[in-house]
Amino acid sequence: MDFSKIWNSWSDAESFSGVFSVSGEHGVIYEKCCGFRNRSENLLINSDTAFGIASGTKMFTGIAVCKLIDDKRLSLMDRLWDVLPYDLGQIDKRVNIFHLLTHTSGIGDYIDEETENSMEQLQSLYEQYPVYLWERLDYYLQMITPLSPKFEPGTRYGYSNAGFIMLGLVIEAISGISYQQFVQDTIIAPCKLEHTGYYRMDSLLANTAYGYMQDDDTGLWQTNIFNLPILGGSDGGLFTCAKDLDRLWRAIFSNEILSADMTLSFLKSQISMREDGEHSDCYGLGVYVKNKADSSSIYYAVGGDFGVEFFTAYFPNKRIVASALANTEISAFSLLKALFSCVD
Repeated sequence: MDFSKIWNSWSDAESFSGVFSVSGEHGVIYEKCCGFRNRSENLLINSDTAFGIASGTKMFTGIAVCKLIDDKRLSLMDRLWDVLPYDLGQIDKRVNIFHLLTHTSGIGDYIDEETENSMEQLQSLYEQYPVYLWERLDYYLQMITPLSPKFEPGTRYGYSNAGFIMLGLVIEAISGISYQQFVQDTIIAPCKLEHTGYYRMDSLLANTAYGYMQDDDTGLWQTNIFNLPILGGSDGGLFTCAKDLDRLWRAIFSNEILSADMTLSFLKSQISMREDGEHSDCYGLGVYVKNKADSSSIYYAVGGDFGVEFFTAYFPNKRIVASALANTEISAFSLLKALFSCVD
């Protein structure tokens, strides 16, 4: 497979700022490191640079919840109201863990990405709730519990950030520690993910990329520190690098994190999102699944936010991991689609 050809045919390759990496069982196959992790000091991006991955974090949350299920401390059918020690307001009392993991809960969303103006909604939310206060997951409840349900639980797929915040609160309620610490203890540390963590936006570690947005009027680049929560949560905000993503995927598929049965459940197509000609797009328990006409599947996670663009994918037939981590808002989904078409 000529990954350089795929890269060179991508229309946004020249303006990409980040890392695009393809790795096999024996190491890196193809890699491009482009742009600056710190534009003010002209510090270049390298293969170990960590990037924010926005909603790509949901894959880590899904694994963490599955870990609790594996340990018999939780079940997919447990209802949210029975697990959490909070007044959950208008959240339907029938919502369970399965609904939350598969985006079928229908709970009102503080960032409704099914609307066209979700980013404008988020910016307005930050004006009411300043980002420097977004440190604890229970802080989000005031933005979620007053909202009316969007649909009845289990009736359809509806992407939900609020649902994954609730899963983070479930992890905290059962484990007795913070969501971030639980992920650190059960995924990051055991898998030896050396450049992965929930870094505070006001104290990023060395060799971590600042996220950038370009002002439409002045053309100046501005960091995203005032556009993202000060500390990432269970729906987004983790930082990681290409090498760690390779380690994570291989740990998943070798059953190092979850039992074999739980791994199958995590990866299984649990809910259909849409049909697209030769492909069907589904969702597992925290991961996207693309089922191809030849009965093979591709597993992936994506994320995008102010100054963030991300995808990572695993191709089991070739045992290849492909990831793109960017610190600008350029869309990399067309590159991912090219990989879907070219990698068997």
